[in-house]
Amino acid sequence: MSTSSTQSKHINGRINSLQSNGHSSRDGSRPRKRIITHNDAYLYALRVAYLTYLLQPRARRMQHTPAPPPPVQRSSTSINDLMKDFSLLRDTKSTKFPHGFMSELEKRLTGVLMGKEKKPEYNDVAIKRTFAAFFNAFTEQSFKKRMEKDRRVEDLVLIFFSNATKELQKGKAPGDDSWKLMADRHLALFVRLISLVLRDHDWIRDRPELAGRLATLETKLLAHDQDLASTPTRNGATSGKAVEVVVPLSYDVKDMPLVQVVARIFGLTNTQVQSDIHKYKPVWTEKAALQDLKSYQTYLNLNSRVTLRSDDFDLDEAYDTWRKSEAQDLSQMMLAIIQANPELAKSTPGSSLPQFHRQMSSPDPADSSYPDALTRMSSNPERSSYVIEQPVDMSSMSTGSQSPETSNGDDAAFTFIPPDARSHYRFIVGVAFMYDLNDKGLQPSETTADTPAVKLLSKQSMELLNELGLRWRIPPVSRIILFLDAVRERFLDEEITLDTLDAVFNFIKDQPSEAKKNHSFINPLISDRTKWLLVDTALYQQILSSLHEALMRDLYNVMQQCYEPKPPSIGPIMYVLEHHIYDDPSFSKSPEEMDAFAGALYDGLQQKAHATYSSYLEEHVPQDQESWEFFHVIELGKAVIALAQKIQKRYKKNPEVMGVNPLNALVETILPLYAEDARDIVTRILENAQAREEEVPIEDGFQLYGELIEIRRVHGQVLSNVPFPFPIETTLADFVWRWISMTESAITDWVDQAIKQDNFRVRTDSPQQIPSEEQRHSVSVIDIFSSFNQAIDRVVQLNWDDDLQYAKFMTALAKIVGSGIARYCDVLEQRFTKEMDRITPEQELAASQTKQEKWLQLAKDTWNNKEKIEPFQFFPESFVKLNNIDFAAQQLDKLEHEVNVDACAEVIQRHAPPIAQRQKKINNYVFTIKIVEAEDLKACDMNGSSDPYVVLGDEYQKRLAKTRIVYRNLNPRWDESVDITTQGPLNIIATVWDWDAMGDHDCVGRASLKLDPSHFGDFMPREYWLDLDSQGRILLRVSMEGERDDIQFYFGKAFRTLKRTERDMTRSITDKLSAYIHYCLSRRTLRSLTSKGLSISSVSNYFNRNRPQQATTQAPSEADIANALKPLFAYFDDNFAIMNQTLTSTAMVMVMTRLWKEVLVTIEALLVPPLSDKPSQQRQLNQQELDVVFKWLQYLFDFFHAVDEETGEANGVPLDVLRSPKYFDIKNVNFFYFEPTDALIRTSERMASATAARQQSQRNRLSAPASLAGPAFGGAAGFVGLPSTRRSKSIMLSRNLGTMKKAKEEKWKEAQADPNDDMILRILRMRPEAERYLKDRSRQKERLAAAAAAEMIVRQSLMAGGGRMTGNLPRR
Repeated sequence: MSTSSTQSKHINGRINSLQSNGHSSRDGSRPRKRIITHNDAYLYALRVAYLTYLLQPRARRMQHTPAPPPPVQRSSTSINDLMKDFSLLRDTKSTKFPHGFMSELEKRLTGVLMGKEKKPEYNDVAIKRTFAAFFNAFTEQSFKKRMEKDRRVEDLVLIFFSNATKELQKGKAPGDDSWKLMADRHLALFVRLISLVLRDHDWIRDRPELAGRLATLETKLLAHDQDLASTPTRNGATSGKAVEVVVPLSYDVKDMPLVQVVARIFGLTNTQVQSDIHKYKPVWTEKAALQDLKSYQTYLNLNSRVTLRSDDFDLDEAYDTWRKSEAQDLSQMMLAIIQANPELAKSTPGSSLPQFHRQMSSPDPADSSYPDALTRMSSNPERSSYVIEQPVDMSSMSTGSQSPETSNGDDAAFTFIPPDARSHYRFIVGVAFMYDLNDKGLQPSETTADTPAVKLLSKQSMELLNELGLRWRIPPVSRIILFLDAVRERFLDEEITLDTLDAVFNFIKDQPSEAKKNHSFINPLISDRTKWLLVDTALYQQILSSLHEALMRDLYNVMQQCYEPKPPSIGPIMYVLEHHIYDDPSFSKSPEEMDAFAGALYDGLQQKAHATYSSYLEEHVPQDQESWEFFHVIELGKAVIALAQKIQKRYKKNPEVMGVNPLNALVETILPLYAEDARDIVTRILENAQAREEEVPIEDGFQLYGELIEIRRVHGQVLSNVPFPFPIETTLADFVWRWISMTESAITDWVDQAIKQDNFRVRTDSPQQIPSEEQRHSVSVIDIFSSFNQAIDRVVQLNWDDDLQYAKFMTALAKIVGSGIARYCDVLEQRFTKEMDRITPEQELAASQTKQEKWLQLAKDTWNNKEKIEPFQFFPESFVKLNNIDFAAQQLDKLEHEVNVDACAEVIQRHAPPIAQRQKKINNYVFTIKIVEAEDLKACDMNGSSDPYVVLGDEYQKRLAKTRIVYRNLNPRWDESVDITTQGPLNIIATVWDWDAMGDHDCVGRASLKLDPSHFGDFMPREYWLDLDSQGRILLRVSMEGERDDIQFYFGKAFRTLKRTERDMTRSITDKLSAYIHYCLSRRTLRSLTSKGLSISSVSNYFNRNRPQQATTQAPSEADIANALKPLFAYFDDNFAIMNQTLTSTAMVMVMTRLWKEVLVTIEALLVPPLSDKPSQQRQLNQQELDVVFKWLQYLFDFFHAVDEETGEANGVPLDVLRSPKYFDIKNVNFFYFEPTDALIRTSERMASATAARQQSQRNRLSAPASLAGPAFGGAAGFVGLPSTRRSKSIMLSRNLGTMKKAKEEKWKEAQADPNDDMILRILRMRPEAERYLKDRSRQKERLAAAAAAEMIVRQSLMAGGGRMTGNLPRR
């Protein structure tokens, strides 16, 4: 073939040329093709299709040769004679067809026409034509209405006979009466059909007359032909014989399927094509086709350029295989032509005819590139132009004498083969492909698990292309390549979609099944490519290259839309590239080109991202800078983040496209732009607000921060090495400080409003309901901590990313929480104190008495031995307040853990400047003053006692604190603490007052103390015995802490405030019970128990009650001792029952613990006087009294422990609380109580020496000084205030419940591990002969304390600054 041979020249050079083409556009790599006109392609396709018609197997048919026609014999003279039986019937119900018969008959007639009738006699074509003619008249509405009304069978029979007669007369000669007998037979079948309908619906039983007449009529009509299924020669038909004849060709386009296909795909009518066929019919003959094959065979033998040569193949083996199969195919094709037109063989000598060799085996399919071509076509004679069932040897046919005129030329003239067969084939396959693609009537292929339904080439088009390829001798692989090249051209011209291109690749790659091989015009593309033509290899590489270029450009264009709301999908493009381009071994991609594309794509995406951000900026930020708000920055940020999240989600499974990450390109472009713009916009907004003297709303700042940190998070994930250009925390920290300041100003109002709306009652649904533990506190404490948590959560929810600033925020909030708690405790304590200090009815009555009446009442009560001890009526609201304080401590501890106070303090400490650079000055100092006790107070009441309490005030007469009242006691003990904050020295005045139920309170005495921070540079606690200006003295324990801006300090201060309030409330409750405790555990009760029958004078004489009594000889029994405590136990039980209704279990144990301490103090007072350097007037108990006291202690111990006798479970105060250091001190009194004075003095000296040695050892072992012994007595040293042996309860040790519990445990351990001689000294106070030792021991303690203080000051000075007396406190 001329085209193949021409293109085989210098094929390697053409391959390199094709591969070196550029990739500028879809049209940049189009190959040079021979121009094929539409008419040329049409004519060559038409002649092949026409040749297929000429060569198709001739149809044969049986032709009947009729005998001379005999005279027609009818079975009846006329139809009227046949219908006489119906006309004689009476018009009754039994002679009419039933209602509904017409519709059923219509269904049966329809079945006959559609071929569904089961009776074989109704399947004849002539019968169907007769029934169809009747059916048209039957379905007319007028006829149906008339029949439904009359319901007469004779009308149906007559109408059918009339229509059958007309139909059968068509096409008959005027003298031909053969149709008449056929009309009788057709009418008989119609009558039989009526009977079948009646019988099938069981209408025969009601109409026997009608059924009989119908049967009679059918019999008459079939008198000469009872078998309706017999041959048509019976029953009077003409006789003759049947012979088989060849059906002649009609040369009508309607009988040419492939010609019709050509007409359709080229857009021509059958008339136009028929005209062309008539025009070229003399030329397009079988002889011309045979001559083409002979000429082609000659060129093949001559190795002419008209056919393929070895130069067109890469391997000689491939060429040999092709040549062998080509010769065989030519022989089969020529024999097929001769079989179709045997006349052609007459011009050839007999010896030249091709012979059949039955022993010859068919060629091996593996040795041919198109092995199944002939077999596929021969399997269906209707679609093939030749049929060869066995191999043929045509070597005997002489072709030398029939060689073409230009046997040695490059071009040859063929009738059916075009000059450039490849170009013509490519043109036609493209036209057929586009026609079938646009054909709406073409059904798509079936959907499979791998491929969707698609329309490509119809079966008719594939048959045409098969014929063209075979007739033009185009190898199957070349057909595939040319088909793909035509598809490529349409894709480059954007005439087909990417899905169609994918379907084409799948179509040419799929291995056809055995069922589909007969319908496929191509073989699989995946085969041995070494047998391909070189021109096919080059063209295929060019196709892949140009498609790759076009797909990459499409990918680039699609990716440019990836930031749009609904971008097109890149999936189809990537699928085609990966599965059809890159996976193909014929395609090789250059890394340099791929890198260049990735760079261009990345640059394009960045430009697109920049344009997208610019549109966002224009949309969300107005042009007028004066109208800028944080809202605009927030909305811009939301748009940026939303876009980034959308892109991240969109490319989650495949983050990179051709080595380019769209998310990175977006973020790297828009986030820096947004950060810079946000920084400039926010700065301008703040400047504008400052110029207008306005403030930007705090919530706007918080929302802006939340949006900015989210953007910074995304920025950090993608650009981890690039710092975010906007210092967010530095710019927006002021909004947090403003919010904290606003919270600080509102905290007092929050607390006051919560208290105002609280009725301080248990939160039960009904008064009769027993409250649970969670219901025993009121709503105010819940409200204030809800406010605290909301305030802290607001800052926490910001997720502030600067640890130092966050720690400072938490420190400021801790200070606010502390102030709120202090306010809450202060208000509750005032209300609680007012409720507890209310005047009883008896006190109100006494207030109205005159002085003389008061004296007479006192004498009367003394004579009757009556003590005015009445149970106190507690308010439930008071207990609820105590519960609130306890609940507040628990909530504050929880809050402390949630805030992570220690971590915040560590962050601040880590960022603090070095010690040398810190400011030395502390502005505020917190003095903790504990009012411990007083001695030898002046008696202000008529009963020889006082009801003392202490008021602390400053030099400006401002009250700072007030203690509780200790009733009827001249040696009271308060143990109450108060915090005083000052910025410099402060003079305080302690005034002891005597409480009176009526009239003004009496002043017992005053003392003053100067609080100077310079005296507390060591931050150690000090004790001061202050002499009152009237009589007696008071002990104050003072410690100092620098008030620091520290979160641990603020939480510790808040905890200490709660615990002190809780302790003061508990003590106020126990004070109401302590009077009866003192009454029941008094020396009077002890004397009454041991004297057994005490005289009235010894009991009622108020002034002689302290006179020593003579011991009785008979000791009280166990029952007497226990009965003496029954009133106290009953009193406890009554009050505990009241408390238990309201107090929580924790508060209940706390009250009982405090009562237990009061019991221990009372029993201790029975045994020994307070510690002092002066002798005491208290009498020492005898052995009998001492035994009674210790038995009381045991009874009370068991009572407060409250062990259940049945279960053995303790319900009272825990054992570790009951067994306190004071309890063990009291238990140890028994060892020294009756020892001689000298022995006690020696023991005291030994213990003092051991204590001093132990303290000296600790000072030598530790780098920091330990707590040193301080003065326990009065005198000059006590006034100066030397360091105390007691541990200071600092704020830092009270910052949460855990530290407070740990400090208490350490205190108890130290008390047990460090025994002292205080109890011995208290016993010696009751020994007059020990007065001198007490004074010497006091001076010894003062000297030791002074030395320890001096050593500690020197040690601290050396540790602070190299021997110089430095410190962080100002000096006067």
